Amino acid sequence: MAAVMARQAARMKYMDAAVTAGVRITNVARWCRENGVDRRTFYRHRERIGAEGSWRPRSRRPKTSPGATPEPVAAEIVRLRKELAPDNGADAIIAALGPLAAAQDWAGRGWRVPHRSTVNKILKRAGLVKDEPRKRPRSSFRRFAYARPRDCYQVDATEVKLAGGQAVTVFEVLDDCTRLLAACQAAGAETAAGAVAAIRAAAAAHGAPGIVLCDNGAAFTGGPHARGAGASAFPRAVTALGSRLIHSSPYHPQTCGKVERHHQTLKKWLAAQPAPATAGDLQQLLDAYRQYYNTRRHHTAIKATPQAAWDAAESHGGPGRLPRQDDATIHHLTVAANGNIGIGPQVIHLDPGHAGTTVTAIRDNGHVTVYAPGGEPLGHLHLDHGKRYQGPLTPAA
Repeated sequence: MAAVMARQAARMKYMDAAVTAGVRITNVARWCRENGVDRRTFYRHRERIGAEGSWRPRSRRPKTSPGATPEPVAAEIVRLRKELAPDNGADAIIAALGPLAAAQDWAGRGWRVPHRSTVNKILKRAGLVKDEPRKRPRSSFRRFAYARPRDCYQVDATEVKLAGGQAVTVFEVLDDCTRLLAACQAAGAETAAGAVAAIRAAAAAHGAPGIVLCDNGAAFTGGPHARGAGASAFPRAVTALGSRLIHSSPYHPQTCGKVERHHQTLKKWLAAQPAPATAGDLQQLLDAYRQYYNTRRHHTAIKATPQAAWDAAESHGGPGRLPRQDDATIHHLTVAANGNIGIGPQVIHLDPGHAGTTVTAIRDNGHVTVYAPGGEPLGHLHLDHGKRYQGPLTPAA
């Protein structure tokens, strides 16, 4: 088929070149027959070449496009892209267009708020976005989320700079279900004291969670050489709230992905503000940001503001209430004398030294991670549903 089309295109180019050059053709019918060209096509091309000097394909775009986005709507999209910065993605623009459409009676004019893909196309035409073909599509990610607010708080720290270049640590506590920012605290360094202050502030403002999930940073573990109180300050603070502490697998930041991703959102917002001169000035900015993030910023994942999602929840988790997941399950299991634990029909082998202890296993589809009573990851594996005995865990790195 491609070869046939290529031959036809070559014939058309030859015909246009002959007519443009003024080649004398005494018998059009015979010439067209010999060159495989339709006579009507020959006369149409000759007429246009005579009028315009050459053959140039004309646009096939329809004269009218009833389904096209109206220009005033496109103009509002471009305006919001500039005004909503730094949170000016397609979802944020769509959320801002809703009230605008109601106020200006778009429905009465036959207009509607465009789809996300349409908004991105308009921004691309305006030169306001760039293609990222290597970026992994959002649809390829499998979301892990607890079902209720306060089932799990994710905690992490990031570094920001003051106006004079001094580094300051910011501890963030994020609700896993609603993305509510429960606490956002500035500290001089990433220490256990700063982590304890942040989790206590979150619990005071929104209640203690069932689980606290964090990485293996020194602020949360005390570091590899910490002993005594230094190694247990943050775990003791979490336990005092009635919550259970779980550490993510080393070198696997996706486990705390929501709070890790939130660092970027926070820093984009701070970059648009005047640089704070002191840690106190930074804390004032963080308080203003938390209010903005929770009550005004439309969150893409939950299709609402975090505070609205928190308030709309039918129930809330907390200490003593087994957390629920929409797409994963959590199991508190007692290790048998031979070191085995069971998740449904599958049996997993642990070190018999854990016999009699209660471990926590999180099953995310076919992947299982097992945590010791102190929250340290013991290992993980992918379930083979074709057999009952799964063997030992792959040790945590």
